Amino acid sequence: MREEKVTFCRICEPFCGMIATIENDKLVGLRPDRDHPLSKGFACPKGMAYPHVQNDPDRVRFPQRRRPDGSFERVSWDEAMTDIAARLRHLRTEYGGHTIASYMGNPAALNYSGALWGQVALKAFGVTKFYSAGSQDTNSRLVANYLLFGNLLLQPLPDLDHTELLVILGANPVVSHLSLASVPRVSDKLHAITGRGGRVLVIDPRRTETAREFEWLPVVPDADAWLLLSLVHVLFEEGLVPNRVREIATGVDAMRALAAPHTPEVTHAHTGIDPEQVRSLARQLVARKSVVYGRLGACLGSSATLVNFLIDTVNLLAGNLDVRGGVVFGQSPLRLVELAARAGMGSDYQPGDPDTGRLPVVMGMYPAAPMAREMTVDGPDQVRALIVQGGNPVLSTPAAADLATAMQGLDLVVSLDLYVNETNQYADYILPCTAMYEREDHALFSGAHYLQPFLQVTDAVVPAPGECREEWVILQELMERVGVGPAPHWLVAVTSRVGRLLRMQPTPRRILDTLIRLGTVGDRFGLRPGGLTFAELLRRHPHGLVVAEQVEVGRLREVVQHKNHRVALDHAEIRAEVARLAAREPAADFPLRLIGQREPRSENSWMHNVATLRAARDPHAARMHPADVVELGLTHRGRVRLVSKAGAIELPVLATEDISRGVVAVPHGWGHGGRGSWRRANAEGGVNVNELASTDPADLDPLAGMSHLTGIPVRAERVGA
Repeated sequence: MREEKVTFCRICEPFCGMIATIENDKLVGLRPDRDHPLSKGFACPKGMAYPHVQNDPDRVRFPQRRRPDGSFERVSWDEAMTDIAARLRHLRTEYGGHTIASYMGNPAALNYSGALWGQVALKAFGVTKFYSAGSQDTNSRLVANYLLFGNLLLQPLPDLDHTELLVILGANPVVSHLSLASVPRVSDKLHAITGRGGRVLVIDPRRTETAREFEWLPVVPDADAWLLLSLVHVLFEEGLVPNRVREIATGVDAMRALAAPHTPEVTHAHTGIDPEQVRSLARQLVARKSVVYGRLGACLGSSATLVNFLIDTVNLLAGNLDVRGGVVFGQSPLRLVELAARAGMGSDYQPGDPDTGRLPVVMGMYPAAPMAREMTVDGPDQVRALIVQGGNPVLSTPAAADLATAMQGLDLVVSLDLYVNETNQYADYILPCTAMYEREDHALFSGAHYLQPFLQVTDAVVPAPGECREEWVILQELMERVGVGPAPHWLVAVTSRVGRLLRMQPTPRRILDTLIRLGTVGDRFGLRPGGLTFAELLRRHPHGLVVAEQVEVGRLREVVQHKNHRVALDHAEIRAEVARLAAREPAADFPLRLIGQREPRSENSWMHNVATLRAARDPHAARMHPADVVELGLTHRGRVRLVSKAGAIELPVLATEDISRGVVAVPHGWGHGGRGSWRRANAEGGVNVNELASTDPADLDPLAGMSHLTGIPVRAERVGA
């Protein structure tokens, strides 16, 4: 039997609409959903290739237990869960639940029920060290939100439909879409800006795929803070800051004083950008409806939180915060940000303390870089067990060899995943999970990231193969076997009052249904005739529902969570970061700067087993400018050894003029090998660029604990003839 079902993609944040073709309960194809009101018939190659992941013969379909020789054997769910629960009970009794840690990767974070119940279960087990991809991805942006707006979750969005000048720092949306902003068809929106006479300016060390289609202004890696300080300087120096700013922000004079020494002439030595270009850009940011947008590259430098703080400081001072065409604040139909703020989640930030060595904790997320150290240090807080949800920290965090060694000394490692990857090969048990089209879903945690408030839910479109189970179901059974109840997660607490009235035990579906029913278009449990429930949203709006044509502006006093409801610009932490920036010394032994790179047909480490995505591509390699290749005695497609203070890697080098002199770009997510089950990915190999990153706490971003993964000082050495 062949049929089609409406659903949506959850590989990344646009959540593009999809039509799934099903044959005999198997997903045999996907095509873009032309009736989806936002993506309108668009989907990227990665989204279209997902059936190859779901149907991959290398996928884990039955519980696996690691043998003493490192190989895996199939066991029953009862065998696996009985042993895991017994070990967890022992660890909790003997050492305390705080010695159990967890790691969550990006695929798990885009699975609403798995992410939600992961927090519920882990808190129930007593876990306090929750590691995630956030410290290699978003946490510096969240801390900047907290400092500026008083809420980690108040994420400004670029109002692209009305923007006249878009400045992009450290992002490549033609390849990666927008992150922390759910904007399908982003390439079309960027071209629409230039089509109506506007500009899209990409400031990046590499001529990215986005820069090729628009304007490119090269910049020295890890110099964004200098550039932004010089823009702030010009805005004040030339009297360009609107009077309104003093009404909606505090610390304006302190920010002026902080930026005063950083003239474009001074910062030119750090950025390589001509002073007059900086001055001209500052004037244009004020003269036009403008946005400065930064993402991954802006979040992974040595001063990542400072950069993100300054991005929206520039937007504010240029008059482009909370105005049409500037940066705006989303409005979730489920009011999730508001609910989180009431529950204290928006302020769940623990600053680090250099004197004691304590690292910052962001919404419960510990920096992942020191994981190996915390697994091997003696003492009552030593991590003795690790639960991994959809992650591969051996490839995605610094110092893979140290982490791999440390994991082998743990009392228990359990992984919930689709593959035996570089991390899971050290697991005692691998528990097979559902792939995205085998479960219901909703973009719960991205609801406030839409420019048009939007709702869509999906049921599973095919049954799970073998004995795969949903993550939340696995975690719920583990809680029951360990003998602990659901912990008071804030979403459980918010919705449990209703659940108690209706005599319902909390489950992810019931929590989501309650949020929909109490949201802006919900049925209020029958009090609003015609309102929506999960089932009604799915039945009446399978392609999704646009709740409003655009988010409202002029809401700054309403959304900012500081007690005075004004944006806060004066912080001792930011002043300290500017002082640390000024004290940065060049590394004479490492004259080049390493940056990361997104590939159009690659998604971190977890889609490398798909043959259709790997066709017609260059091998994993370092990109360098031809003049640097010649000067260093290298050859195009020859091998190069890249050395940092933390490690070294060897790989081919590709000469390209799409990169600045003195810069090396290496795509991340590679270095497959070991006993992993993904055979094609292992055959391609590549190297792990994160071996060049440091795990030293002194090298992490001090405000957010972010790993320093771009702008790393390196040197290049020729390998062989």
